Amino acid sequence: MQKLATNKEQSPRTDYEYEKNINLSIQWNRWLLKPMGLWPNSRTTTRSRKILYKLINALCYGLISFLFVPCSMYVFLEVEDLYDKLKLFGPLIFCVMAFVKYYSLIVHKADIRECVRRIERDWRNVRCEKDREAMIVNANFGRKLVLLCTFFMYSGFVFYYIAIPISVGRILSENGNLTFIPLVFPFTKYIIDTRYTPTNEIVFFLQLIAGALMHGITSAACSLAAAFAVHACGQIEVLMNWLQHLIDGRADMSDTVDGRIASIVSQHVRILKFLTLTERTLQQISFAEFLGCTMDICLVGYYIIVEWKSNDVTSAVTYIILLISLTFNIFIFCYIGEIVAEQCRKIGEMSYMIEWYRLTGKKKLWSVLTIAMSNSSIKLTAGNMVELSISTFTDVVKTAVTFLNVLRTLT
Repeated sequence: MQKLATNKEQSPRTDYEYEKNINLSIQWNRWLLKPMGLWPNSRTTTRSRKILYKLINALCYGLISFLFVPCSMYVFLEVEDLYDKLKLFGPLIFCVMAFVKYYSLIVHKADIRECVRRIERDWRNVRCEKDREAMIVNANFGRKLVLLCTFFMYSGFVFYYIAIPISVGRILSENGNLTFIPLVFPFTKYIIDTRYTPTNEIVFFLQLIAGALMHGITSAACSLAAAFAVHACGQIEVLMNWLQHLIDGRADMSDTVDGRIASIVSQHVRILKFLTLTERTLQQISFAEFLGCTMDICLVGYYIIVEWKSNDVTSAVTYIILLISLTFNIFIFCYIGEIVAEQCRKIGEMSYMIEWYRLTGKKKLWSVLTIAMSNSSIKLTAGNMVELSISTFTDVVKTAVTFLNVLRTLT
């Protein structure tokens, strides 16, 4: 009876630790994705909630289109000055990026749900304290990446959507009869004249919400990439812990060498399957980020030069912050691709560094297969065309600077 009571007292604490660890890995993702209708439905989700998510999806598509369509018409039908056109190309590209990423996140909801399910299972199955600590360290690192990405994204949002309109103030119309708030995304007069109240205030407020949504989509995509990649790194560290104890064993491992080899191979296969799911989920998002950030970094750099020359300090500082946020965002994607590839290579190194020569018979061949698989492991890519790595990030920056020099020469 005493033993039974003790088990009952320990069970809630175990459940609490499990939930705490799960939240450590995916809580920020859930907070970012759920308000936008992007968090995958569980099997117990009611029909009414599914309908609500579809309505949220339609609303989000509508908000992005509300920014893109009128502003595109304004650029091509009303703007004549070249710099004024270029100044709006950057925001329009960001709209297209947000639309593509939002669509991709909806299409890959099933893959996201499967990745989350695998993360939950990994936390449930961890038994050794050393393995748990390795997973916790990586999960904390992923949370820090998510926080940094969200901070930089919304810093750019605050400056671009709020600071610039405040610094400019209300604009006096040409006939001097009225004043209106300058819109971040100019609205074409062929749809509605936004200079008059309350239309001006309503459109400005809707653009504010749509801007927060687009930056939220970018933060959500980055957070998913970070959470999935660092979890894979955590599982690779667990695998390397098992490799260290392959010969002599460990209390929570099998008593036989064959059993330990089977566990290690199964863990490696689970990691590869998880990385395959992650790659499939993120490759379209990464490709949109890769192309969009290359063009936007070039354009924002050009805006900084022009605004600085015209002594518009507020606009120049705003564009500098936007440049930092865009650069950091593509850097995160490239960095997590780099650390995943590096950790996969370490599996092969660890397989060779252990005392594999103490294995008897054909058991030694296991290490050869593991080394071969680690050298040809799944790599995170942008659209299955460009491998995400630090060298890719430097190529993005070099390409953006090259286009910037061409743009300066032509204009």
